[in-house]
Amino acid sequence: MSKRFNSFTEFYPFYLAEHSNLTCRRLHFAGTWLVIAVAITAIMLRKPMLLLLTPVFGYGFAWIGHFFFEHNKPATFKYPLYSLAGDWVMWKDIMAGKVKI
Repeated sequence: MSKRFNSFTEFYPFYLAEHSNLTCRRLHFAGTWLVIAVAITAIMLRKPMLLLLTPVFGYGFAWIGHFFFEHNKPATFKYPLYSLAGDWVMWKDIMAGKVKI
């Protein structure tokens, strides 16, 4: 991962290639849904401390997917902001049927 990307548009195809394993994508998708669920729960219960769980679900599920199924290093380590954006765009693309799970 030595390439430098000048835009998210340039980065996203790389991001998708790093998520070619179906189980890895499914774990990312589940983790993103759990982040949404925890955020909504924290707001509804007025318990902002619950938000501390969002990285556990978001990164925990994703990293399990990378280390055990994709067998690569998460892009988060080298491209943290693009990778975070990639998680949400891939979630949206899965919801829209553009990326298969």
